[in-house]
Amino acid sequence: MKLHIDKTNYTIAKFPPTFQIPTWFQSEETRFKSITYTNEECSIIAPTDILDPVQAESTEPDWFLLKIEGILDFSLTGILSKIATPLAEKEISIFAVSTYNTDYILMKQSDLTTAIQTLTNAGHQIME
Repeated sequence: MKLHIDKTNYTIAKFPPTFQIPTWFQSEETRFKSITYTNEECSIIAPTDILDPVQAESTEPDWFLLKIEGILDFSLTGILSKIATPLAEKEISIFAVSTYNTDYILMKQSDLTTAIQTLTNAGHQIME
């Protein structure tokens, strides 16, 4: 499987469920960013350099991103498992996000070298 690596430093932040989409999130940036609302929270993932954590209830910085290349059909199964299983065997924690087109996996920057080696050994192609 082809995976595109984005070594940008990302932060995952938790905000109150009533938090309004901030202007810094709506900027012209074309890098990955995600916002999810539930009854309990608003979770935002954004490059650390644009995220304003002042109103955040908590933040978790220092993540990098892998994007599964290509548009994934909804009938496909086991895609995340093929990536998550070898990482779990090396005790590398992941934070997965899915969009309509594909899946994204965030991992801690401290696991970057081990994650790349593990996924390459598992037969995945890492592209920068």
